[in-house]
Parts: sequence; C-alpha cells; structure tokens
Amino acid sequence: MAHREEGQNLERIFTLSEANRLIPQLEEHLTAVKRGKTVLIRTKDEIKKASSKAQFGGGSFAGPHYITALEQTSENLQAIQEMGVLVKDLDIGLCDFPYLMNGRIVYLCWKLGEAEIQWWHEVNSGYTGRQPLENEKES
Repeated sequence: MAHREEGQNLERIFTLSEANRLIPQLEEHLTAVKRGKTVLIRTKDEIKKASSKAQFGGGSFAGPHYITALEQTSENLQAIQEMGVLVKDLDIGLCDFPYLMNGRIVYLCWKLGEAEIQWWHEVNSGYTGRQPLENEKES
C-alpha cells in the first residue's frame, strides 16, 4: 500500500510511460496558457483604465482580447487539471505527476522544453529537490 503524506489529495497516480505520453498535450496547453498570460499582462493597464470608467459607460478596445485570453487560459489550465497533472509554475511550465516509487508517493517532475521526464522529487521538497530518475524505465 502506498504511503500518502498528510493533506495529499491525489486522484491519479501515473506510470512513467503514462506521464511521458502526456507531454505533447501538456506542451500545447502550457504554450497556450503562456500566450494568454502575455495578452493579459499586455492589456492589464488598459483594462484597469476601462474598469475605472465603467460607471460612465466606458469600454476598451482591449476588452475582447482580455476576455478571450482569460477564457483560453482558464480552459487550458482546466484541461491540464483534468489530466491529473499538477502545475507548479506557469512561468517555466513546471509540472508534477504523482508517482509510486518504492511504496510511497513522489512526484515525477517535468518542465516545458524537456523532451521527457528525467527527474523526480519528494512531495514536500519541490523543484530544488529534483533528483535524476535512475532505474525507473518502465513501460
């Protein structure tokens, strides 16, 4: 039986091959989220101005772009969540996959730009505690 840390709410445990097969979808979703975030940052000031003048019937050319970016970002993050993948850092595209190693739950760790999962860490150590996967090649 796998040991779960206190407070862990894990719905899915991945095999290494299952996690690696999700990488192309994750790349698409994370790239879309990063694009959306760029639009949100670029239009933020214009939206704030429009919001402050909303009582006067204001609006903004940036409004539709902002709303579309919000919707797309939300949809892509929801798709990732539905896969069972844990997004840890959107800026670098850092994701964790709950994984059973030696009878305990750990996280396989992957970030955008890496071809495959080559790292893992304890659930309480995070990115700085990443260790190389060794002898974990399974189907």
